[in-house]
Amino acid sequence: MELKDTYRTLDFPSEEILYKEKNSKFFGYAFPISSEDEAKTILESLRKQHSSAGHCCYAFQIGTDKIQFRANDDGEPSNSAGMPIYGQIQSFDVTNLLVAVVRYFGGVKLGVGGLISAYKISAQMALEASEIVEKTIDIHFIIKFDYKNMNKVMRVIKEKNLDIVSQKMEMSCEIEIKTRKKNAEMIFDIFSNLYEIDIKLNE
Repeated sequence: MELKDTYRTLDFPSEEILYKEKNSKFFGYAFPISSEDEAKTILESLRKQHSSAGHCCYAFQIGTDKIQFRANDDGEPSNSAGMPIYGQIQSFDVTNLLVAVVRYFGGVKLGVGGLISAYKISAQMALEASEIVEKTIDIHFIIKFDYKNMNKVMRVIKEKNLDIVSQKMEMSCEIEIKTRKKNAEMIFDIFSNLYEIDIKLNE
């Protein structure tokens, strides 16, 4: 079985979408994120933007191997908002994103079934309005070596088309590279077998 080393995420935030149900208005958004703190910051600004809204419900998911997710009903009946939103994240097979739906109550109660459906549709519309891209899961390595071994290291980086993330070039040099997960073992072995070159995983 081939190692899965790609994931789907958003290229940039979606446009705001509006879904209406029985006078209630649901504004849906999707944002690419890389941490829970980022999600919190975005949610704070959405709450400011919609300060008179009744609810700002959301779900987010971060990670590719180890998945971290949260779903929040923000005062709506239990599991009527956050989980339907999270369900759409799963059905679109995307990660590293936050989907938020802001609701303005229109005076007519929707009931739990109506809410589940409205939050689900709003989340779906926000994701449909997003640019979904496939990215590779990259493994980062730190390579340490003396300046005199620079050519050997650079030759491998060039031959294997590796991305340099950062580099420190002095008498003793340090380069951070990244490579797709499925090539990581091979790249590690190549550098490990080079004389006087030290490579370690950068967690």
